[in-house]
Amino acid sequence: MKTMALSLFSLLVCGFLAAGEPNTTQPKEKDAPRHTGFLADIKKMNGNINLVFVGDSITDGWRSGGKTVWQKYWGKDHALNLGIGGDHTEHVLWRMKNGELDGYKARLFVIMIGTNNGGDSAPDVAAGITAIVKEIKDKQAQAKILLLDIFPRSEKPDAARAKNEEVNKLIAKLDDEGKTLKYLDIGDKFLNADKSMSKDIMPDFLHPSAKGYEIWAKAIDETIKQMMN
Repeated sequence: MKTMALSLFSLLVCGFLAAGEPNTTQPKEKDAPRHTGFLADIKKMNGNINLVFVGDSITDGWRSGGKTVWQKYWGKDHALNLGIGGDHTEHVLWRMKNGELDGYKARLFVIMIGTNNGGDSAPDVAAGITAIVKEIKDKQAQAKILLLDIFPRSEKPDAARAKNEEVNKLIAKLDDEGKTLKYLDIGDKFLNADKSMSKDIMPDFLHPSAKGYEIWAKAIDETIKQMMN
């Protein structure tokens, strides 16, 4: 059964990447000092890392606006935050190919990336996310992956939000019923009934407040526990 799931994943990867190799899948260096800092963190943790969050400034924000929430939910899980503000999929991919997946064996990776790839098409963004997933599977084969939707942005529905939703429909196909990867869409939890976004949840309509991080943590905590068992 696991072999069949991996074969399906391979077919999906080939489908995403067969049309060529977009910029979103080409590793590109950015913010070398912070990358070096992450490598130092990994070394300092001496391989004792169970849970890894991967992403951009929204993930990076667990260190600031979401710091208290992070400690509340995952402070005891030997968790590592690999989020850097402004990162595109290609930046995350470069970091992973240059040491951020080495020296430890995690149990679960949580991925949320793609909103900064505003100039790329939805299929290309999906290809970049797929490349990241593949890199994790190649270097951390023992780990499971919780792939989150690209969170909604903007005060009200607009073109940017619509494109992210299109990407989400594509990457949802990577789900193999949780055998190795589970896709989870929690975007609506940040929105009002009319699909508008409140400033108390995302003050700039992109980055969560402490309240927004609490919503995020509650939405995935049980899934994380199940996937790490």
